[in-house]
Amino acid sequence: MFFVSEIMEKAPNNFVSALQEMVYESLTKLQIPFKRVKTEEAITMADCIEINQKLDMKMVKTLFLCNSKKTEFYLYITTADKPFKAKNFSNALSISRVSFAPAELMEEILGAKIGAATVFGVLMDKENLVQVVFDKDVLLEEWYGCSDGTTTGYMKVKTELILNNFLTYAKHIPTVIEM
Repeated sequence: MFFVSEIMEKAPNNFVSALQEMVYESLTKLQIPFKRVKTEEAITMADCIEINQKLDMKMVKTLFLCNSKKTEFYLYITTADKPFKAKNFSNALSISRVSFAPAELMEEILGAKIGAATVFGVLMDKENLVQVVFDKDVLLEEWYGCSDGTTTGYMKVKTELILNNFLTYAKHIPTVIEM
């Protein structure tokens, strides 16, 4: 059985990455409340379902994308149940076709490894290389469920606080698309 801890409302005592530490420092500074759980490494959708049940929310799907030249980057946030179609995404933004960005670029730009992509990664993007793109359906949810920058820490935050407070603080104004 997949381990999911009891719900906590404080930052971890020890951080496993610079990004994870920045996440909790930023939420504290912005006075954004959260609930979080610690887990085994979440790999499958079944793992995410157990996290969703514990936190009573729906985890978002966060994809790190780029153009073929690897000069334009997108952090696409959608609902977990929607399949990703690069053509539809590119058409919605009127851009050339995108694909998944290489793992090493995700780690370099967002400070996260595969499986831990999160909106909080923009804290590491000091050069504003990444355009944050939300599927409008994510914004219909009261709660925003995501990784804390690790594959073993997940949290829920009010969606409006991510959109209006956090992203403004991180200097990443999102684009909203319908897919």
